[in-house]
Amino acid sequence: MSATATLLAALARAVGQERVLSSETAAAPFCEDWRGRYRGRALAVVQPANAAEVAEVVRLCAQAGVPVVPQGGNTGLCGGATPLPDGRAVLLSLSRLARIRALDPANNTLVAEAGCTLAAVQAAAESIDRLFPLSLASEGSCEIGGNLSTNAGGVHVLRYGNMRELTLGLEVVLPDGRLWDGLRGLRKDNTGYDLKQLFIGAEGTLGIITAAVLKLFPRPRSQAVGWVAVADPAAALALLDRLRDVFGERLSAFELVGRSALELVLRHIPGSRAPFDPLAAWSVLIELGDPQPAMDLDAALTATLADAAGQGLIADAVVAASLAQRKALWQLRENISEAQKIEGVSIKHDIAVPLSRIPEFLARAHDALHAAWPGVRIVAFGHLGDGNLHYNLSRPAGEDNAAFIARSAEVNRIVHDLVDALGGSISAEHGIGQLKRDELLRYKPAVELDLMRAVKQAIDPRNLMNPGKLL
Repeated sequence: MSATATLLAALARAVGQERVLSSETAAAPFCEDWRGRYRGRALAVVQPANAAEVAEVVRLCAQAGVPVVPQGGNTGLCGGATPLPDGRAVLLSLSRLARIRALDPANNTLVAEAGCTLAAVQAAAESIDRLFPLSLASEGSCEIGGNLSTNAGGVHVLRYGNMRELTLGLEVVLPDGRLWDGLRGLRKDNTGYDLKQLFIGAEGTLGIITAAVLKLFPRPRSQAVGWVAVADPAAALALLDRLRDVFGERLSAFELVGRSALELVLRHIPGSRAPFDPLAAWSVLIELGDPQPAMDLDAALTATLADAAGQGLIADAVVAASLAQRKALWQLRENISEAQKIEGVSIKHDIAVPLSRIPEFLARAHDALHAAWPGVRIVAFGHLGDGNLHYNLSRPAGEDNAAFIARSAEVNRIVHDLVDALGGSISAEHGIGQLKRDELLRYKPAVELDLMRAVKQAIDPRNLMNPGKLL
């Protein structure tokens, strides 16, 4: 019996024959990323049901010297969960690890397995009258393990932080198959290195997260959502400062949307309606929340926006008058990525710069790109409240898709060099994966890369955990 056949037989004994997909046809849906940009091959797709089975699968693969690629909901945008084309790796699907293990309202925590969808975790929190605040457009299909591995942020980082801030403890399978139980729901634990932070944002290159202790918060009993037209990003920042002064921590989201992004949603997403006509060059989506049901945030937001309009800070505004209107305004923001996918291929950037430099970045990037590529369409939107922009390019009308994508490296150099010059990051919340692995070498200081490689060597010396990603 060949080494491959021996391993596949051992994996079948560990998780059940029906949970080892070794045919290329059965494995194919797992081997292509959501955007269709990366396609790989896997020795097999293995679907364990619990952490013990994950540990046994990793142990068997380590014994055989076979790499492991962990995958959750496969909604990533950087190819981080897609195996390489060499077909050497076992793809380990974590979607069956979908239990909420514990709910603790007194401690404001829950324990979720890695395969729980984000929506399922939100619902579990709601069942005990709590809020899990991470919110993404893909929350119905993305999974907690993937959110952790990329340190996901979403629209509420402004108030609640990203996954690093929302996680108290982890359970992780290490590269040799050992299971580390770090599921401690403590706000204070000063007993050495904070090991969980090694695995959050590591994209499965150091180990496989199987469960997490997540922080919960009081549910907002009163909310307000508004859509505001502003003249430019500098005016949006001034409005952000005003709202922070007035509302403090009640300000939970502050999203910037360029006109081209909104136009794509109105064109491609049925039922979408413009907040006002004509469309503004820039818009801001605002959300306020408070745990007190008697708080009239709609009136407070309306009054604050009226005052801002009177001072020339904003051009127009609408405040949602019902839950349905709030959802409709949020859909305009959340459907941008889907609308751009329908429109066609795009060159995407997930960047962060200091808030004070955002207007400068947008102006300089716009000028540089249009000088190099007349007719290119810039689709800019994102989480202005925490400095994270999704700065995407759609092809000029009539240009061939292949020719457009072929210019990715040229475009990346313009955008990423500018981001770096402004003290920013080339990846804010999507991770590095395969897409930005080589870019990281250009922008990370050598000492940081040396430290990252040292950590990788210490924990995964044979490079069996998600090879070809991040480093």
